[in-house]
Amino acid sequence: MDVAREVQDKRSADPAAMAMLRVADREGYANIWERYEKQQPQCSYGQLGTCCRVCSMGPCRIDPFGEGPSHGVCGATADTIVARNLARMAAVGSSSHSDHGRKVALLLKGVANGSNTDYGIASPEKLLAVASRLDIPTSGRGLLEVAADVAEMAIDCFGNQDEEPITFMEKYMPKKRFQRLKALEASLFESTGAKIGFLPRAIDREAVDILHRTHFGCDHDPLSLIAQSVRCSLSDGWGGSLIATELQDILLGAPTIKSVRANLGVLEEESVNVVVHGHEPILSSKVVEMAQSEECRKAAEAVGARRVNVVGLCCTGNEVLLRQGVGMAGNESHSELVIMTGAVDAMVVDVQCIYPSLADLSSCFHTKFITTSEQAKIPGSLHIQFEEEHANAIATRIVKTAIEAFPNRNKARVYIPRHSSTAIVGFTVEEILKALGGTPQPLIDLIVKGTIKGVAGIVGCNNVKVQQDFFHQNLTKELIKRDILVIGTGCWAIAAAKAGLMDLPAQELAGPGLKAVCKQLGIPPVLHMGSCVDCSRMLNLTGIIADHLKVDISDLPVVGSAPEWTTEKAVAIGTYFVGSGIPVHLWPLPPILGGPEVTRILTKDAKEVLGGWFFVEEDPTATAEQMESIIMERRAGLGIRPLEHISPHTPRA
Repeated sequence: MDVAREVQDKRSADPAAMAMLRVADREGYANIWERYEKQQPQCSYGQLGTCCRVCSMGPCRIDPFGEGPSHGVCGATADTIVARNLARMAAVGSSSHSDHGRKVALLLKGVANGSNTDYGIASPEKLLAVASRLDIPTSGRGLLEVAADVAEMAIDCFGNQDEEPITFMEKYMPKKRFQRLKALEASLFESTGAKIGFLPRAIDREAVDILHRTHFGCDHDPLSLIAQSVRCSLSDGWGGSLIATELQDILLGAPTIKSVRANLGVLEEESVNVVVHGHEPILSSKVVEMAQSEECRKAAEAVGARRVNVVGLCCTGNEVLLRQGVGMAGNESHSELVIMTGAVDAMVVDVQCIYPSLADLSSCFHTKFITTSEQAKIPGSLHIQFEEEHANAIATRIVKTAIEAFPNRNKARVYIPRHSSTAIVGFTVEEILKALGGTPQPLIDLIVKGTIKGVAGIVGCNNVKVQQDFFHQNLTKELIKRDILVIGTGCWAIAAAKAGLMDLPAQELAGPGLKAVCKQLGIPPVLHMGSCVDCSRMLNLTGIIADHLKVDISDLPVVGSAPEWTTEKAVAIGTYFVGSGIPVHLWPLPPILGGPEVTRILTKDAKEVLGGWFFVEEDPTATAEQMESIIMERRAGLGIRPLEHISPHTPRA
C-alpha cells in the first residue's frame, strides 16, 4: 500500500467505510473528507470562538495573542463573544431536540382526541407509567383519557408562562439535583443581586431568552450567558428530549432487547433497499410498517425484487432498530457511502444531520432522495410532504416510489461491502431494571463491591476531524477493560454496534468483574440505549439511582464523553449532562478557548457549582484514564472502600 492510500484509509476505522472510500476515490465521488481537505486551513478565529457577527458593524475578531484588536466595535470582549456564540449553539441544539418532542406530544394529543387514527397507544404500560410519574390519575379511566392529560402536560412544558419549573423536569429530576439548582439560584441572587436561573420555566422560553439576551447590546456577562445556556440545555434534557423519548415509547412501542445487524452489509442486492435517515421515527416507523404490507410486498415482487428491505442510518435508524429490529446501515459518516453502493433505491430523510450533498450524489445513481419535512428542504430532492394524519398513505407512497426505482438500478455499479456485525440492543431504563429484578439495587451492590467500578455514558456524532469511529471504538474498549460499564446513544452506539462491541463475544474484552456480570446476565459490556434524544434515558437512569440512594447525580461514579461531537445538539447534550452533575469529556476542541473566563467557568468553576464540568483530551487511552480517575474519586466521595485488586489509575494490561 502506498503512502497516499495509507493516509486516505485513516479517514475511517470502519472496514466497510474504507472499502467505499476506495470506490469514491476511483470514481471521483465527492464526499465529506474531500470537502474538508478543500476547506483547509480553517478559520482560527472561528475555532477559538472569537468571531462575532451579531450586528452589521462587524464581523469583529479578537486576537487571542494580544497583538490585534482586544474588543469588538461595540466594546465586546473575547469572553462576551465566546459566551454569546456558545449560548446560541445551545439554543439551536436544544430547539432541534425539543421541537422533535413537541411533534410527538401533538401527535399523542391527536390520538387521544380521535383526530389521528393512523397511530394508537402501542404501549399502555408505558402510558400508565408516565402518567404515574406525572401524578396524573389513572384508576378507573380509559387509556385515551389518560393520554390526553399526558399530552396536555407535555405541551404545557413548551409554552408555560409563569416562573415555575417545567413539570417533566420537576417530576423526573432527582430530588437532590432539583434542590441544588434551586438553592444555587437563591445563592447567586443573594451574592450578586441579579436573577440568574438554572431551572427552566418553559422549553420555548429558554431558547427565546438566549436569542434575546444575545441580541446586540444586551447580556455581556459570561457567567450570565453560560448560566442561561445551562438552563436552556436542561429544558432539552429534562424537557424536550425526555418528552420525545417517553411519548414515542407510548405511541410506537417500548423497545425490548433484541439482536440486529449493523453496517453496510445489511443492504440486499436482490431487494428494494430503502434507507431511512434523520431523527424523527414518527415517519420512519410507518415506512417500516408499510414496507411489510401485502400491497407493497406484491408491488416489489412485480418488479422482480425479493422484498422491500428498510435499513436505518443515524438516529432515525436507531429508533427503528430499537423498536422494529431494522438493520443499521451506518452512522452519520456513512450517509454518502451507502448511496455509493449503487444498491439504494430510496433514501428517505426527515430532519437533522442530513448532508445537502446527498441530493447531488443520488443523482449520480438511480436513487430517489426523498425529503419529507417542511423544516428540511434540500434542492435537488424529491419532496413528499409528511403529514401525521395521513401517515399510512404517505408512507405507502414513499415505499412505492422506491419500488418504482428498483428496475432502474444498474447492477454493474452495485457494490455492497460484506461487513456487518451482530448487536444486542434495546437497553432502555425499563429493560435494564427488569434485568436487575425491578430495582437498581443489584447494580448499586456491584459498584459498591467493586465488581463494576462505575458507569460511562458515551454519546455523539462522527466528525471528519477525527478518524471515523476510531475514538468511539478505542475509548469504549479502554473503559470496559477497566471494569467500567459503558452505555450510550446516537452515532457512538452505531459505531460500537458495527465494531461488534454490543455482541456477547465482547465480554472477553472486559475486565474480570464486568465480564463476570455480563456472562451471568447474558448481556454485552456495552449497552445501546437509543438515539440522541434518548440521552434522556441515561439521565432518567442516573436520576433513579440517585433517588434510590438519596444522593445527587453529582455524587455517583458516572462520567460522560462525546468523543467525535459535531453538532449544536451535542453542545446542548453535553451542557445538560454537566448541568445535571455529570463530568463530560469532549473531542474535538469546543470553540471556547479564545475566552479564558468562559474556559475557566466550564472546565473548573462548574465542578464546584454544578458538580459537572467539561474536560478535553484527544487520546482515547488518556481519556479513559481521566474518566476512570473521576469515577474513583466519586467512589471515594461516597465512602466506597478502595479496590484492593487494582490500582485506581492504572489500566489493566
